[in-house]
Amino acid sequence: MSLSKREFMQVLAAAGVAGMGLQRYAHADGKTADGAMYDVPRYGNVSFLHMTDCHAQLNPIYFREPNVNLGIGAMKNQRPHLVGEHLLKSAGIRPGTASAHAFSYLDFESAAKRYGKVGGFAHLATLVKRLKASRPGSLLLDGGDTWQGSATSLWTNAQDMVDACKLLGVDVMTGHWEFTYGMERVQEIIKKDFDGKVDFVAQNVKTTDFGDPVFKPYVIREMNGVQCAIIGQAFPYTPIANPRYMVADWSFGIQDENLQAMVDEARGKGAKVVVVLSHNGMDVDLKMASRVRGIDAILGGHTHDGMPVPTIVENAGGKTIVTNAGSNGKFLGVLDFDVKDGKVVDFKYRLLPIFANILPADADMQALITKVRAPYEAKLAEVLARTDGTLYRRGNFNGTGDQLLLDALMAVQDCPIAFSPGFRWGTSLLPGQDITREWLMDMTATTYSYATVTEMTGATIKTVLEDVCDNLFNPDPYYQQGGDMVRVGGLQYRCDPTAKAGSRITEMRLKGELLDADRKYKVAGWAPVAEEARSAGNKQIWEVVEPWLKDQKVLAPRKLNEPALLNVKPNDGIA
Repeated sequence: MSLSKREFMQVLAAAGVAGMGLQRYAHADGKTADGAMYDVPRYGNVSFLHMTDCHAQLNPIYFREPNVNLGIGAMKNQRPHLVGEHLLKSAGIRPGTASAHAFSYLDFESAAKRYGKVGGFAHLATLVKRLKASRPGSLLLDGGDTWQGSATSLWTNAQDMVDACKLLGVDVMTGHWEFTYGMERVQEIIKKDFDGKVDFVAQNVKTTDFGDPVFKPYVIREMNGVQCAIIGQAFPYTPIANPRYMVADWSFGIQDENLQAMVDEARGKGAKVVVVLSHNGMDVDLKMASRVRGIDAILGGHTHDGMPVPTIVENAGGKTIVTNAGSNGKFLGVLDFDVKDGKVVDFKYRLLPIFANILPADADMQALITKVRAPYEAKLAEVLARTDGTLYRRGNFNGTGDQLLLDALMAVQDCPIAFSPGFRWGTSLLPGQDITREWLMDMTATTYSYATVTEMTGATIKTVLEDVCDNLFNPDPYYQQGGDMVRVGGLQYRCDPTAKAGSRITEMRLKGELLDADRKYKVAGWAPVAEEARSAGNKQIWEVVEPWLKDQKVLAPRKLNEPALLNVKPNDGIA
């Protein structure tokens, strides 16, 4: 399917609304230069291309943006907690356009059929080559969550993504899910595959014994005569959100003071532009930008927020641009700086959606993808069932894809309650599409996807829900870990995101009856962070779900099990 010239220009309009200068940072200009959708004129003399959170999706996919992304306290009604029509309005994007489809969930099914799939490394590679050719010396930065999220990345021990990123021309990267392959594998890739090609940077990862840096904290590259520093900020909560045993010898954290020291050190070495390549999550980045001086931009990831316009944060040292470039290979950020007399005087930023029907596939990248997938194609393509409803993951409380997993776990594991992690990665399916093994793996592929059955008291269940809820809705971003609420099957409850910690979850009921704090209940789950799970003989979740899907054959649209929300209004971020 192809797009008309008018539709080309509609997408270009959204891509250009973020072209703002430091002197007019408060508003997007809503206009674009003439030309086709991806004809982005070079601006200034320093350019960064930014991708993040592709989650190992080498081929084009469908991906539905969230319809719920609540902001609490000072984050209420602010990006990234605007979705649907609220986000489009804040960015000056007209509803019903290709850009509206890229940045929102609105009319997802019909728009997805009209505009086709998004992402894909072969299509991304075409755009990267074009932009690098028009911007001599520009750097491609990868914000992490690149090596995890697909069957082939799991089955090749991340080698497919490592090879693809080298061919794509990634210059600098940081990490998060990369660490779930274990310390030895991460170091092996950096020393063997990345040596002399890709710099892996993370100022906030130290050894647990002596506090020595595990990775380079930053690199300085010269671009058109301008010294530019790229400082890495890996996901600070890796040992909490993921199994600690996988990074047993390393410590993480936000480490503002050390970041400030690295900024000052890089400036002292002559850096005129300082960019932080972050995997904090956008709320954390916004707070960090207010506390650390001397950063020109934070190119962020982790929370999968596709933000068509940047946010400008003022601090004691001036202003810092904060962006987040979405997920699943769906976007590529372009940040152009105009640097004069050793200072950034202006900038332009665009977040370009990757429409596979518009950007042709790069032949070399497509050949690599075909090669690495060839041994697995038959296994990936096996049809397990068909869906009559849209399957997606994103949303603060649940998604139809997660509901499918919950329904399967409760049925197969014979449990009245099930939990599924609030992961934000995972691809979408449209009504009538086949549910293949590849899609199931897109939703579940981790190195610790063990399916579990645990007996929990009612009190323990409340503690679990309260802890995850505090992670999502703590008014201090530094106490948030960036995922969504644990998905819950079988159990109904009420949630007040505005309440204090320990008081957000009430009215927990199972089949209409209030949970007894002292009674034990069987709870199914998957992806436990405890080390003992890997030696307990547990099946992988896909081994549990596959037979259930085959028995179902055709899945009716999933009915979401979501909490009743209290003290939250639609303009809090629900479109």
